[in-house]
Amino acid sequence: MNILEHVGIENYLTLSALLFCIGAFGLLYRRNAIIMFMSIEIMLNAVNLLLVAFSSYHEDPSGQVFVFFTMAVAAAEVAVGLAILVSVFRNIGNIDIDNLKNLKG
Repeated sequence: MNILEHVGIENYLTLSALLFCIGAFGLLYRRNAIIMFMSIEIMLNAVNLLLVAFSSYHEDPSGQVFVFFTMAVAAAEVAVGLAILVSVFRNIGNIDIDNLKNLKG
């Protein structure tokens, strides 16, 4: 028995759209770099949720495999991004995006 028979694909679509909108709102309106990274991760997880839901709906595991690789790339992106933020914090003293405009060469 498939879980989509009980929950329905519409609920997954709604939840994914809501998560993506929350992530987009956080990315556009917050100026803290860590909050922006978290917003990007929320948006990626919304897309991954939708890929898994459609993969399960069509009974094709290729979407779930794609999600696995997407999560691996997202983890690498977070590791590199946080390393850059730590380096910037050591040099400047804060990680506000508005203050990073002074780093232009």
